[in-house]
Amino acid sequence: MVCVMLVWLASLIGDGPMRARVRGWAHFHRLCCRWILGIGLRIEGEVPEGGVLVALRHESFFEAIDLPMLLRLPVPFPKAELMDIPGWGWAASHYGAVTVSREEGAKALRAMVSSARGFAAQGRPLAIFPEGTRVRSGVVAPLQSGFAGIYKLVNLPVVPVAVDSGRFYHRRWKKPGTVVMRFGARIETGLPREEIETRVQAAINALNPHYSAAEGAAAGG
Repeated sequence: MVCVMLVWLASLIGDGPMRARVRGWAHFHRLCCRWILGIGLRIEGEVPEGGVLVALRHESFFEAIDLPMLLRLPVPFPKAELMDIPGWGWAASHYGAVTVSREEGAKALRAMVSSARGFAAQGRPLAIFPEGTRVRSGVVAPLQSGFAGIYKLVNLPVVPVAVDSGRFYHRRWKKPGTVVMRFGARIETGLPREEIETRVQAAINALNPHYSAAEGAAAGG
């Protein structure tokens, strides 16, 4: 709540200070992880810039909190219920977010796509967790059906990101180690649903020891 209040106060000055405060919060989290919890971070691959769809594996709150440090002004896709959280929803809306309203039909989908395209046109990367929720380390989860639809409608290349934060950063416990975030090769637009889902799932599971070489090869990874 303190961080939300600081973001609100910064917003009275302008968008720049408000966004800097959000990034500062993510930076503070990194420092706490490194120097208090003993959890470091190693980034592999090329971090994308501009209007792309960044698809990250989601194992813990670590990558969600770290997004404003990882990417330049990322635009997340929070669920509608998260936007109802007092303070947080207001801050996310003013920072820039595409609200996912799964139960509100075609009108909500059109609004979501229009919002996403608008942010991408500003050169801001769109950051999505295609599995839809946190997945335990080592588990291979299917992608949510909405991911392929978003990919098709926003018509942006995808940069997949493999993450192994769940080995060290659990919601109930933490242990020292180094979280790896591995940016994969950019995937072009216009692919069929089955192909984009297969390629993204293979890429975001690149650090998953239980994702077999056979599965990766079948996925084109």
